[in-house]
Amino acid sequence: MTDPAHPTARLTIRPARTHDPAEVERLYEICLCTGADGADASGLTAEPRLLGDVYLGAYLRFAPELAFVLADASVEGPAGVVGYVVGTADTAAFAEQLERQWWPSLRERYPLAAFSAGTFDAGPVRAIHRPHAVDPAHLERYPAHLHVDLLPAAQGGGYGRRLLATLFDALRAAGAPGVHLGVSLQNTAAIGFYEHLGFRRLTADGGLLGLDLSTR
Repeated sequence: MTDPAHPTARLTIRPARTHDPAEVERLYEICLCTGADGADASGLTAEPRLLGDVYLGAYLRFAPELAFVLADASVEGPAGVVGYVVGTADTAAFAEQLERQWWPSLRERYPLAAFSAGTFDAGPVRAIHRPHAVDPAHLERYPAHLHVDLLPAAQGGGYGRRLLATLFDALRAAGAPGVHLGVSLQNTAAIGFYEHLGFRRLTADGGLLGLDLSTR
């Protein structure tokens, strides 16, 4: 899947239009196009909406006030969106809400037995049926978490940092003292990026990172 280049000088950050089906579809597309450790996953999956259903859709529905997009203001409509950040201020409460209102329908849509182990889709489907739980010891200090994705055309200009800063301000306003995120161990560039922003490793392997928001 290709995407036209967008002049980075015209990129701006704004709240996501979570009630606009076309914009939601565009965000799902970005999730897919960055879903293989930052690379395009569209050729790896048999279910193009799967990654968005697992890592994006619930945030747009249940925490729309914490969803922001990076968009080219000169391009009309959702086609101008080239990145997003989403999150929740309270991971534990969010997980409970998903268990009640999000995962049940997805478990019917994506039966665990229908996806062979070792395939690209098996991991996200497993996350639907057996959601990852962060050690509660980390949640007192880092109760919030986030997901951020930018298309290649928007990377390298400081926009990822600006998107995160926008979310951090919103998380502070929501009362979150800290935020954590999970990172693929294969995505060493991302781990380095987050550590440069001040995130610290919460697990020995570096797959879980945390940032204290009260001191920034």
